[in-house]
Amino acid sequence: MSTIQTLRGGDAVSALYSRINWRLLPLLIACYMFAYLDRVNVGFAKLQMQSDLGFSDAAYGVGAGIFFIGYVLFELPSNLMLPKIGARLTFSRILVLWGITSACMLFVRNVPAFYAMRFLLGVFEAGFAPGMIYYLSCWYGPKRMARAIALVFVAGPLGGVVGGPLSAWLISSFAGVGGLAGWQRMFLVEGLPCIALGALVWFVLANRPGDARWLTRDEQRFVEAEVGGNVGESHRIDSFREVAKNPRIYVLALAYFCIIFPIYAISFWLPTLLKEQGVNDTIRLGWYVAIPYVAAAIAMYAAGRHSDKVGERRYHSALPALASAVLLVMTPYASGNLVATLALLTLATACMWMAYTVFWAIPSETISGPAAAGGIALINTIGLSGGFWGPAVIGWVKSATGSTQGGLLAMACMAAVACVLILANKGAVAAAKARTA
Repeated sequence: MSTIQTLRGGDAVSALYSRINWRLLPLLIACYMFAYLDRVNVGFAKLQMQSDLGFSDAAYGVGAGIFFIGYVLFELPSNLMLPKIGARLTFSRILVLWGITSACMLFVRNVPAFYAMRFLLGVFEAGFAPGMIYYLSCWYGPKRMARAIALVFVAGPLGGVVGGPLSAWLISSFAGVGGLAGWQRMFLVEGLPCIALGALVWFVLANRPGDARWLTRDEQRFVEAEVGGNVGESHRIDSFREVAKNPRIYVLALAYFCIIFPIYAISFWLPTLLKEQGVNDTIRLGWYVAIPYVAAAIAMYAAGRHSDKVGERRYHSALPALASAVLLVMTPYASGNLVATLALLTLATACMWMAYTVFWAIPSETISGPAAAGGIALINTIGLSGGFWGPAVIGWVKSATGSTQGGLLAMACMAAVACVLILANKGAVAAAKARTA
């Protein structure tokens, strides 16, 4: 009996995927954790940076979100090149360049420089998240995809768990050390590890199962056969032009926009939202900020695991989005009560990250073939622009009204629309159920 036949046994398959998980996921988790941290640590920098440099709330909101403009403009080229040059080179290049740029945020002295550095950070990180989704789809079949995505993308909330206390400590404890303000020290310390991770990726990561020397040839063929079940042949797309003509791609992109809008609005403004409830100590604020992300990390893994177990994606993404909308509508009514506000924001954040996690199992079950990376990137390119509008809208509302409550209601509306759009995407889910039955 050949090794590939032997692998059909449950224990052998579990052992194989356990080995794959340990070789791939910890490194990808570390990379994405720093990606998320370096996107949103500007939320903590704002506590000192805004007064030091004289930024308005509107200027901060636009600067926080302008990252996504650079990301969106360069994402499609990055992901269309990924299958040609490989994930190892793509991820290594991204990590090194964004690490350098993030560290160089310490040189910002005015609003134009702030906008320019945030834009460049987006340019250099462009394609990283959708590239990881495409990369995971090369290793995991439909029964394991949502759980793999959840394990990697749980690094986003982990970035908040680690980044909240770490950023608060750096800002408070290193102000004036070496002639740098606390926010400058924070950008330097949190940016440099990405350069080391970029080098590690180059030496450790295998582009695809067939390149993995730590797998036997039979194991490589087995994994590739499992991945071949991600979508039916009728959904295989060889040309990006075919992807661009597929209306389902645009429904998914709009749904993703509505998910990303509240996720990054909360991420960039959470320290400010809690400070408005009377939390003035920066270290204490850092620990409070970590709480929603702890809940989000647990919820993401549970949602991904259960979605894989029952073979269902649509309701596992749509219903948490709807729950988040309800919770965000309730949040303004808790204003002045720290415990209630924190509880509502924690639950809303956890629900939006659940929707986000399971959402990304849907595109890999909708399209495959050489154009899959471009299709995933197209969804992310359109949808990720919500990362600009979410923080910017809150900034504009706060500058105009002196309150963030209108921004919270805008986030709730977007989460509700996301629910409707995800529920409208029926075809891919039905096909996925038929294949996993």
